Amino acid sequence: MNGTQLIGNVSLPQKWKSLSRMKKALIGLLLASVALALCGCQTFSFYRQAIKGQFSILAHQEQIGKLMAAPKTPARLKEQLQLVSKLRDFADRDLKLPVNGHYRKYVDVHRTFVVWNVEAAPEFSMEPKSWWYPLVGSLEYRGYFAESNARGYAARLKKKGYDVYVAGTTAYSTLGWFKDPILNTFVFQPEGELAETIFHELGHQRVFAGGDTDFNEAFATTVGQEGARRWLRAKADPAASSRYLDGRSRNNEFVHLITKARERLEILYGDERTEEGKVKASRKKTRVPPEELRQKKQGILEDLRKDYGQLKAEWNGNTDYDEWFGREVNNAQLNSVAAYYDLVPGFERLLELNGSDLEKFYEAADRLASKPKRERQQWLRTLGRGEGKQP
Repeated sequence: MNGTQLIGNVSLPQKWKSLSRMKKALIGLLLASVALALCGCQTFSFYRQAIKGQFSILAHQEQIGKLMAAPKTPARLKEQLQLVSKLRDFADRDLKLPVNGHYRKYVDVHRTFVVWNVEAAPEFSMEPKSWWYPLVGSLEYRGYFAESNARGYAARLKKKGYDVYVAGTTAYSTLGWFKDPILNTFVFQPEGELAETIFHELGHQRVFAGGDTDFNEAFATTVGQEGARRWLRAKADPAASSRYLDGRSRNNEFVHLITKARERLEILYGDERTEEGKVKASRKKTRVPPEELRQKKQGILEDLRKDYGQLKAEWNGNTDYDEWFGREVNNAQLNSVAAYYDLVPGFERLLELNGSDLEKFYEAADRLASKPKRERQQWLRTLGRGEGKQP
């Protein structure tokens, strides 16, 4: 969830936009605890923009019924709003997700992304920087409603020596604090991706673990993808289903490339793993000079680019991830993928162990969410390796 969504700008491929979406904004929680923001100028400014951004969305909502009846509403928008209505019904009826009045209103924010996320990591470690938020704990991103604010904060972090990544997001969830509207930033996505976006965001309202970005995003990613597959199967649209599954296959191969590069960099930096499997910078001082580390790091990242070039050839030149690679790749950017996918294999195995029964899967995930962070992370990583049983 985007910690406050509270969220840079990469024009990512459509499916990655919804992925990068994703980091969820807990603006409602921020509104409830804004007094805690008065501890410093930058902190106050951060929470103030979050409140202002969320208020702007609330103030510009339009009832879908009125839009559908208005002759000036473009036909394409009407068509997509009707599709969202059907997706809501499917989420409620077939996926057992808490629709609860969400996605009944529409907002045009007049920009490509609704929020921008800032992520950071040390130059020579894959340990992500985290930020503390009222009521939800530590999360691994900082979000803004204005790109200029996100980039300004990122520039300050870069001056401190961090690798920084700024990425635009098309959707977020307020976890029930407000009724989330449909946004122009995601409503025109292809059907499979739109279904995944809606189901992903609603998934956050079904199960949520405070202060655990990896758990929350991996759970919602699993729900979104499984829900989209079921929606397309129910529609009996082989062409749409094939397009969506081909995209998911490419995404899995992309994630595999990123995972290999991250593992090589962890070894180079001498990073360690906590009991729950999270990356931590080593307390031991390396004897390798910074310039040598820098050169070896760039060598690994160049290998990543070459591997991507070979993968594109296997994809017959598909360019879905060109924009992601069209910038200087760094530790923070690689970590942005981890939050969504590191624990997905564990959740997929958990769904399988529950006979693909979504209600039982949610209950099992909810039991995990109630456990200490270290325990639930260990459990999911064990399940992801094909070992162990469900909680």
